[in-house]
Amino acid sequence: MNFTLHAVGDVAPCRADPSSIFRAAPSLPAADLVFGQMECPLTSGGAPSPHAKLAMRTAPAVAKALRSAGFSIMSVAGNHALDYGAPALLETVRHLADAGIAASGAGRNVVEAVRPAVIDAAGRRAALLSFSSILPAGYAADQTRPGCAPMRAYTHYHQVEPDQPGTPPKIITIPDQTDLARLVEAVRLAKAGCDLVFVSMHWGIHFVRADIADYQRSVAHAAIEAGADAVLGHHPHLLKGIDFHRGKPIFYSLGNFAIEQPSAYKADIHLDQSFAELRALNSGFADQGYMLPEETRHTVIARCSFGPGGAVSVTLALCWIDDGNVPHELSPGTPEFESAASYLAAITREAGMATSYEPTESGLAVIPGAELAPIQQQVQP
Repeated sequence: MNFTLHAVGDVAPCRADPSSIFRAAPSLPAADLVFGQMECPLTSGGAPSPHAKLAMRTAPAVAKALRSAGFSIMSVAGNHALDYGAPALLETVRHLADAGIAASGAGRNVVEAVRPAVIDAAGRRAALLSFSSILPAGYAADQTRPGCAPMRAYTHYHQVEPDQPGTPPKIITIPDQTDLARLVEAVRLAKAGCDLVFVSMHWGIHFVRADIADYQRSVAHAAIEAGADAVLGHHPHLLKGIDFHRGKPIFYSLGNFAIEQPSAYKADIHLDQSFAELRALNSGFADQGYMLPEETRHTVIARCSFGPGGAVSVTLALCWIDDGNVPHELSPGTPEFESAASYLAAITREAGMATSYEPTESGLAVIPGAELAPIQQQVQP
């Protein structure tokens, strides 16, 4: 019997009726495991962190709406996880558990944060490990401090033409070796006791079309080589290309899924310096209404089927986010579906990936391409 996983990106309803944001996504519950990234804490208490560019939170009652929508497992590791302090983060995990949703990626210390969430379904045992590379000051768990499971990376700027002062540098990112070793060991331990292991990563370059940072490829490949069956990426707020390593899928960014506009969390966010910094990344921002760039409306439900021998097939339900932030599933053969498929194919090519996509009666099949030999990035002295 195949094991099915449905996975989506960032989720954070913040409205009187949180269930209404899922009204057009009926296919979510039809899987053995339904994953999403819980983008903000579920709390009515705490105080905004001074390190939060946009302090986000939503009501504890959202947990039940998530369960009703079909979610069974979620990551809580991300750059908004401690926006209202460590107690609010731990409270979030409790609310999800009370609603019947397993969560991973956070804890009272780094040991707890790295511990997987485990679910038995369809005769298989599946584990989710969740990490974040996007970490404001104090958001990473350590030996004594609550927080997120960290997967940090370092940025280096290498001058490509040393004899040409002022020319743009090449940006090189390298994963923190201690964090990477912890992630690899956690995957190996989880695989020893589970049939399937999924690694959730809050990472990447937000609001910038197609680009994948070096460290993301390094971390994804290491996770799969340690035993992960899929890497589920999110944070950039727009779709990124899909790749494969050793036959296992890497979703570099599943995009937004069911999340409000920034103004839902701070009405005058358009006046903040942090919003001006986002504008510099993508020219599509607006001051009100649907504030995010138009391409952030593209999203997917990744439908993965894992066979007993480890083989995996992936089909995407292409979706479009409306002005009310509700994702609508698109029908194959329609102009809207064709436009979304073309966008995904284009950003995949731009990222240098060989993956291709073929329309089917139920969505868009993801076809692995030839895998390139890994390139070892080196920082020159």
